Amino acid sequence: MNKLEKRIKEEGRILPGDILKVDSFLNHLIDIELLDWIGKEFHKRFKDSGANKILTIEASGIPPAVMSAHYFKVPLLFAKKAKSNNLGNQNLYISKVKSYTYENDFYVTVVKDYLNKGDKVLIIDDFLATGEASKGMIDVCRQAGAEVVGVGICVEKGFQPGGKYLREEGCRVESLAIISSLDEDSGKVTLAD
Repeated sequence: MNKLEKRIKEEGRILPGDILKVDSFLNHLIDIELLDWIGKEFHKRFKDSGANKILTIEASGIPPAVMSAHYFKVPLLFAKKAKSNNLGNQNLYISKVKSYTYENDFYVTVVKDYLNKGDKVLIIDDFLATGEASKGMIDVCRQAGAEVVGVGICVEKGFQPGGKYLREEGCRVESLAIISSLDEDSGKVTLAD
């Protein structure tokens, strides 16, 4: 059992709708030592990928992506969840994403100047459930002519279709913790072998 899996077992809380709360150490209150381990682990798993950029979606994907970019020594680019006024009238790559957690659609945007043809992009995110966020980031990369060299996920819900879909599409997916089931009644989190 790795460090992230151990923390999930000890501190993860299950909410209705197959929601796993890890906000006490991963995506709200952040354990910096754990985050450091996450960055090192993604670097270890993807160091052969040739990644020259890390891509994530704001907001909770940013901490693990920052630490990963630190170890890769490459820039981090994060997709914004809406066209904000500070982006002005710049040319944008835009992709529609359905949020599993918030049960709504949003658009992810990336300024075209920051994602280029020929870039080798490693996508990093905190969760993978239905795969919609990853699909949106992959779509943005395809629009730019960039190559997605992998998808690094902190916590994958293995009982939902996202990981299977991405792998069947030929994506290299590395998840630090794969959840095989969540039992709301008992509060039990079962990890995949």
